[in-house]
Formats: sequence, C-alpha cells, structure tokens
Amino acid sequence: MGMTMTQKILAAHAGADSVKAGDLIMANLDMVLGNDITSPVAINVFKNLDTDQVFDREKVALVPDHFAPNKDIKAAEQCKKVREFAGGQKISNYFEVGEMGVEHALLPEKGLVVGGDLVIGADSHTCTYGALGAFSTGVGSTDMAVGMATGKAWFKVPSALKFNLTGSFKPNVSGKDLILHIIGMIGVDGALYQSMEFAGPGVASLTMDDRFTIANMAIEAGGKNGIFPVDEQTVAYIKEHSSKPYTVYEADADAEYDAVFDINLSELKPTVAFPHLPENTKTVDEIEEPLTIHQVVIGSCTNGRFSDFEKADKILKGRKVADGVRVLIIPATPKIWEQCMDAGFFKDFVAAGCAISTPTCGPCLGGHMGILAAGERCVSTTNRNFVGRMGHVDSEVYLASPETAAASAVLGRIGTPDEL
Repeated sequence: MGMTMTQKILAAHAGADSVKAGDLIMANLDMVLGNDITSPVAINVFKNLDTDQVFDREKVALVPDHFAPNKDIKAAEQCKKVREFAGGQKISNYFEVGEMGVEHALLPEKGLVVGGDLVIGADSHTCTYGALGAFSTGVGSTDMAVGMATGKAWFKVPSALKFNLTGSFKPNVSGKDLILHIIGMIGVDGALYQSMEFAGPGVASLTMDDRFTIANMAIEAGGKNGIFPVDEQTVAYIKEHSSKPYTVYEADADAEYDAVFDINLSELKPTVAFPHLPENTKTVDEIEEPLTIHQVVIGSCTNGRFSDFEKADKILKGRKVADGVRVLIIPATPKIWEQCMDAGFFKDFVAAGCAISTPTCGPCLGGHMGILAAGERCVSTTNRNFVGRMGHVDSEVYLASPETAAASAVLGRIGTPDEL
C-alpha cells in the first residue's frame, strides 16, 4: 500500500523506507517552535534534562506573541524568561517586540519553514505550515523541551482524510469559508489524529494565504496536521522567502485514506461559525434574525496577512464603522504592518473608525487588547470561539472571513459585502 504526503515526510525523517498508520516512530526535526506562554514551561523542563545546549541554535524559534507587548507583570516575567534563555543559548530565531509577529505568520515569512520539513511547535496552530507542503503539528511543552535538547520527537503515524477540491471561489468567498465549511461538515473531532490532505484541480485556484488559513484550522477539526501539495505557487513562495532547500513529497496513487470528500469551491458561500464551537456553522444567508455585534477583529495567525487587509480595505474604504462597533485591525507581522501602511490601508481604516494594533495574538485567546464583556458579540477572523475564548463566559465569538468581518463592521450586524 502506498503512502500519503504526511507518511512520506515522516518516513524520510525517521530514516525508514516506509511507514503506515499507527506506527510509532522517532523522527528528526527541522524546527522547534515556542511562544511566551508555552516556552517558559519548556525551559523549566529543558533545565532538568541531561544537556545544557539546544541541539541546533538555527532550528529553534522563540516568539513572544501571545501576551506581548507585555500586558501585565506576569506576562513581562514570562517574556523575560524566554528572552534570557534565547540569549544564553544564542538562539538565532528569537523575535520580540519590534521584530515579533504572530508566530505562524512570521516563520513562513522569514523562510524558516519550507516544503518537506518536519516541524513541531508548542502551539496547536503549528499545523499552519502544511500550506508549504511541510508536516507540522502542535505539541506540549515537554515535547518541545525534548525536541530542543535532542532534535527528535516521537510520533504515531496518522491515517488520513483526503479533500478533493474542484472549481474556484466566487467573489467574497475565500479560504476561511472553505475551512469553516469543512469543519461544519465533519465536526470538531471529524479528523481526530488524522492528516487532512488537500488535493484536486481546485488547489491551484487557492492563494498561498488561502492555504495558510485552511491548514491553520486543521486542528479545529481535530486533525494532527493539514497539508497541501507543493505546486508552482508553493515553490514561488518558498523561493521568495527562503534560501533553504525544499523537498517535494507527493502522495502515492494507491495511498490509503479513511475517507475522501469532494468539494466544489464554486458552490461555497460566506460562512460563519456560531458560538461556541467552530463546527457550529451557517452560511450568512441562513441567518434568520439580525445579529447585532459590538466588536470586530481582523487579524491573527489565521487571517492577519496582507491579502486579508486588502480585502477588508476594499470594503471599509470610504465607509464608516456602524455606531457602537469597535473594530481592531491587527497585522500579523511587522512586514505586513509596513505593507498595509505603504498601501494606505491604515488611513482608510482610521477614517472608517478602526483601531490599529502592533502585531500580537492579543484578543484571539482573550489575552489583551480586545477583551469582551458579558453579553457582547464579536465577529472575528481568528480560529476559535469556545466559551470565554475572547473574554467573559457570557460573550459570543463568531468566526468569519475578512470580507464578512469588514462588511459586518459597517452593517453593525453579521452580513456580507453584497448587502452594502
């Protein structure tokens, strides 16, 4: 029986000719990632291991982004611990305020991950890098510590689901709508410890930013990872951002999948995940009663890239945010921030009544800079809408695309650009 893309990457990094679902392997790592929440725990574990040096200073990345810029004393102490460890270990890829971006947008932009890599990160959305044809997955802080020390990690080889894509998106529909549609279809545990592999002629119509968004939210379906084939777009992105060599892995024609889902992209509509799970989806035209909102967040590792703000600008330019709605614009990296500024987006956003933030995860996890009070509703381009995710347990988060989020900001309720 043939292997999937994920299985081929795992086999190569384990030094094996082949692997199959369920195998336990130890594999070599190309990158180990941590942030200001998970790294301090990993550092404590690392100090108890039989080593005083990380396995490779070039293959560890530490990015304080969740509660940074520091929101309080505890956050400051967390970042200080990471900063001192990075300095003591002479870790090359340490990025803090001024250079810091939301980690899963920053690493691809910096060229630190390329096709064929095997990456672990002590953050569940590490699966983002599957957009580049890499195997990347989230782990706990203990696994991060051992990975930093040894450059290796244990894996159980996952089985796979295949999503065969055809067609292309209609206007105001994008990658966020596709992944919300999929999660709504299979559920938050529909891909539990499975690889979500995307294939078919429709892949070519997806931008790299679409792919990052889709791979980012594989974990919201329970997936071990999400992964896309390396095509011309992928290669162009890698060559633009990285000097690292990349490897192209392709699924075998006889690769085994637990299920295959056929999705015509042209049939998708703007989709929103209602509280309090990403699987609780409705297309916007299925919303029966107007849902008044109080806050909109456009940003995060899911939808904080330049193209996301370009979409939002087309909607917000020359318009005003509805009375009573707060809109937070959070570019995911300093480079994206600068691109938005140079493109004139910030002028348009401020004129519309939005607030511009430095790169941070901030409100996505209920950290800071956008906490919700009881009874408030937020339309957000982030990735989770659990109870209390963005603040009070009696607040509500609705996940949506940048297009839907920007239109909702103007309408003062959940809606689409077609309604403006």
